[in-house]
Amino acid sequence: MQPRVDFISLGVRSVPASRAFYVDGLGWPVHKEVPGDVVFIQVNHGLVLSLWDAGQMQAEAGVNAPGPVPCITLSHNLGSTEEVDQVMAEAAAAGAAVVAEPVTQPWGGYSGYFADPDGFRWEVAYNPTWEVDDAGTVTV
Repeated sequence: MQPRVDFISLGVRSVPASRAFYVDGLGWPVHKEVPGDVVFIQVNHGLVLSLWDAGQMQAEAGVNAPGPVPCITLSHNLGSTEEVDQVMAEAAAAGAAVVAEPVTQPWGGYSGYFADPDGFRWEVAYNPTWEVDDAGTVTV
């Protein structure tokens, strides 16, 4: 099997609330949607974030109901500490709960965390040793 991720699906309690946060609040463009059921947002080259009704996800994928804080972290990597601060401010303005203010980390980078309406944690980070070449290959 080729190592690849094409979709990241988040089982959300309220598709309209998640849509309001990601689309109206953060300004991310909708690729396709079925109102009230699922919203697809293209977040990178060939990568789609799916905001899927948790009940439907449970029935189709056989997963448990979401707990208080889902055990997954999504990361948004940037090119500077200033960009991290800017994105964290944008997320807070869109209604995100800032759960960890950005700080210089022991591993040499700078990062903070916010939670979306369902508690999914987003790391917003600058890692001075993380590079992506023109082919999309990551080097550290």
